[in-house]
Amino acid sequence: MKLSLFGATGRVGSHILANALKDGHEVTTLIRSLDKLTDPPAGHLRILAGNVLHEADAALAIRGADAVISALGTDKSTTLSEGMPLIIKAMKQEGVSRIITVGTAGILQSRVSPELLRYQSSESRQKLTRAAEEHHKAYTLLEQSGLDWTIVCPTYLPDGVYTGSYRVEANYLPVDGAQISVPDTAEYTYKQLSSMENVRARVGIAY
Repeated sequence: MKLSLFGATGRVGSHILANALKDGHEVTTLIRSLDKLTDPPAGHLRILAGNVLHEADAALAIRGADAVISALGTDKSTTLSEGMPLIIKAMKQEGVSRIITVGTAGILQSRVSPELLRYQSSESRQKLTRAAEEHHKAYTLLEQSGLDWTIVCPTYLPDGVYTGSYRVEANYLPVDGAQISVPDTAEYTYKQLSSMENVRARVGIAY
C-alpha cells in the first residue's frame, strides 16, 4: 500500500512509521525539519521537506497515496485544525477516501452527559481544554468531509511499553480506562488501515 503519513516524527507517529515500513508499505511523510528524522527505519520511505499548512506541500505528500494517516499533535499550536482542511482537500483532489487520525479521549461522547463530548462534561479532569478543542475542530471537519475517516482516541498517553492487549469502544472511552501506551496506540491506529469496522467513528482506546 502507498501511505501518506503526517506527524511521523511525533511520539505515536514514529511508531506508526516503523510498523508500516516493517510491513513493506511505501510511506511518504512530510516533515518541517529534516533533522528530526535523522535515523529513519529501513524500508520504502520518501521524506518530503515541507509544511502541512502549505497547500502545495500537503497535496504533494498525498499524491498517489492509497490512504492517509495523521498523527499530527496540537503542540500549543493550531497546526491540526488549520492543516486538516488542506489534507481533506488534497485527498478529494487525488481521489483518496481513507484517512485514520489520532485524536484524544476528550472528543469521545460523555457517559455522564451523552449530549456532550467528554472534555465538555464533568467526566473530564482536564482543566485546560485547548488541545481537545483543536481535536474537536479536526473531528468536525472530518465528519463533514464525506471521507472514510476513523479517529483513534487515546486516554492518558504515557510512553509506556508495547503490550498488544487493550480495550476499544466506538465513540466512548472503555469503562474505567485510565491510560494507554504510545506503542499500543500506534499499533491500533496502524491496524485500521486493513479494517473498515470503524469507518466514520471515533474509537476510544485504553487498558
